[in-house]
Amino acid sequence: MRRVVAAAAVVLVGALAGCSDPPGEPPSRPLPLPDEVSGLPSRQPFPSWTTQPPTSFTVVAGGDVLIHPELTDQAVADGGGARDYRPLFAGIKQVVSAADLAICHLEVPLAGPDGPFTGWPAFNSPPEVAVALAETGYDACSTASNHTLDRGPAGVRSTLDVLDAAGIEHTGSARTEAEAATPRVLEVSGARVGHVSFTFGFNGFRVPAATPWLANQLEVDDVLAAARVAKEAGADVVIASLHWGNEYESRPTAQQRSMARTLLADDAVDLIIGHQAKVVQPFESFDGEWVAYGLGNQVARHAQPRGTTEEGVIGRFRFARGGDGWRVDLVEYVPTLIDLGPPIRLVDLTAIGDSERRATALRRVDDVVLSLDAPLRRPGA
Repeated sequence: MRRVVAAAAVVLVGALAGCSDPPGEPPSRPLPLPDEVSGLPSRQPFPSWTTQPPTSFTVVAGGDVLIHPELTDQAVADGGGARDYRPLFAGIKQVVSAADLAICHLEVPLAGPDGPFTGWPAFNSPPEVAVALAETGYDACSTASNHTLDRGPAGVRSTLDVLDAAGIEHTGSARTEAEAATPRVLEVSGARVGHVSFTFGFNGFRVPAATPWLANQLEVDDVLAAARVAKEAGADVVIASLHWGNEYESRPTAQQRSMARTLLADDAVDLIIGHQAKVVQPFESFDGEWVAYGLGNQVARHAQPRGTTEEGVIGRFRFARGGDGWRVDLVEYVPTLIDLGPPIRLVDLTAIGDSERRATALRRVDDVVLSLDAPLRRPGA
């Protein structure tokens, strides 16, 4: 991973609906995992990525980081009384850290070391989450989600302060009007990558009238305006992280697909990364420009797991520079699974042994990701 920052993100106003904890399936039996944190298996590079074009860079993006209290209990157990989330994420470190730019979606506010720490419906998570994300290899996080305002303006400030302390860049919410007005542009392997982040709403919370720039609400015109500001600031590529769609539905809505088509038809947006559904949704390509409608949960521990809520994907995109500028020329998806254990662990399904649970997850993820006939592949498939 490589990163140099140019600045922060453009922000707006809003309010809307939910992250409820649904009924579902009981947790499955633990998977046959690789050795714990220090003994993860070594793997050869994905065959399709071994020869890079002379001018290119790779981006990986992960799903929702949703810290339920059970994950903090696991972190305390792993830390011997202190909170250590690194073992939870260790199973994906090789994939994430190998990218030139790695982007996470932080769905929850982060508090200071003394909390208070809470779960659904109004999250407030420990700062050690950011440490684990950084050590896993994440360079930047989108922060616009339906939980952005769970702890009000103070929660926004605390979240961004914690990310700054961990060395993780961020976009989607802001502490000041000046921060909100400054585009987030990252230097990545000879290219400049802009990143914007927007959400459909805030679970009924409203952005204070005095600070309309506190968090970004999703409107097509506002996404395009923010992306154009990033391009004007020198971005060669702009990635839009969008918190949208219906929870627990693997099909994107008609609105998602219409928004994606409109955004990608504009030169300002080059890639869309989707979040919110808590389950995997398809990838789609419009004239060679890509949208991942929903990457599922990266980490979560729902009170009543559905099976599909523990399955996710990491999207991997290679941008190459040609005569018409930078374009995605190769796409892969790496299926992941939250093994509920104990211990609770996030695993890369391409890096563990065969099991019935692995086979079920791969079959479901493959069926969903490829359901719109996009030209991408899974490593090893």
